[in-house]
Amino acid sequence: MPRTQKVTYFAAITSKINMADNYIENKYEQYQARKAAWQKSGMKKKKPATAHTSTTGSGMQKTYLQSHVKRVVAVHDLSGAGRVSLMAVIPILSSMGIQVCPLPTAVLSAHTQYPHYSFLDLTEEMKRIIESWEKLDMKFDTFYTGYLGSPQQVQIVENFISKFRRPQDMVVVDPVLGDNGNLYKGITEDMVTEMKKLIRYADVITPNMTEVFKLLDMEYKSEVTVQEMKSYLKRLSDAGPDIVIATSVPVPENAHMTSVFAYNRHGNRYWKVTCPYLPAHYPGTGDTFTSVITGSLMQGDSLPIALDRATQFILQGIRATFGYEYNNLDGIMLEKVLHNLDMPIQISSYEVLE
Repeated sequence: MPRTQKVTYFAAITSKINMADNYIENKYEQYQARKAAWQKSGMKKKKPATAHTSTTGSGMQKTYLQSHVKRVVAVHDLSGAGRVSLMAVIPILSSMGIQVCPLPTAVLSAHTQYPHYSFLDLTEEMKRIIESWEKLDMKFDTFYTGYLGSPQQVQIVENFISKFRRPQDMVVVDPVLGDNGNLYKGITEDMVTEMKKLIRYADVITPNMTEVFKLLDMEYKSEVTVQEMKSYLKRLSDAGPDIVIATSVPVPENAHMTSVFAYNRHGNRYWKVTCPYLPAHYPGTGDTFTSVITGSLMQGDSLPIALDRATQFILQGIRATFGYEYNNLDGIMLEKVLHNLDMPIQISSYEVLE
């Protein structure tokens, strides 16, 4: 390049650099002026250190610091003695970071497997509680039902779910009817009929084997094949619930093991978890199992992980209780194992059934 052209080229470059410097200086001065004005304004009026709110163009107020604790309404009885129903539901779900709003169906001095107990029916009070919640515009992320004392209570719960449920809410029904082939004390065939209606509202149900046969109008039998279990779960899911979890399923030719079977209609998958059977009976293990399932699904766990967590928690609870000279009617010692709900699953024991 000739010298004159080089001089002209570098002069042009220098001019552009100077223009850029001037532009940056001007922008920086404008920024400093705006900053000083903002600081001066902020000293006059400090923002409160509480939740920030603003108003949208439509006049609706937005709150940025909101509570994101999920809320479950638990429709169960309350027993003063024994870790069953609400006395199991509340500590478990609270330990999992979920707010529990009880809708008690009855208050008992002790659960019904004790030789003596008092019983206060809260059927009419359930209606008043629901009416009050409606006035308060209460919202629940999950509806979780357990022991219901009469067909009328089942109908109250059906109406409650129909009125309060939003499209994103989950309904979990533990169809408490009986065990070991027999209905529980006070449960009638009319209750079985009403429970068949209630499971139509459910996303998840957790029957034991006795309840599986009752809901399907079948004779109870103590041994079933894998293919039979799959057909039972599918038939129950066809009645309404997306997920069916059957507990206390015997393992053929192995009395020292027990299984949990599950079916998820979304994906058409069957799952199974097998664990050791311990020869001890503790009331409330069904309530405990379904509570952990509910909490796990609300936390975002997959179905097989929820099955693993619930099964392992029951096993840990029984093992923690088994060695004590202890009245089994009090249930498993939840206090000794609740902290395990904060721990990740160490060993996955679930399997997919083809």
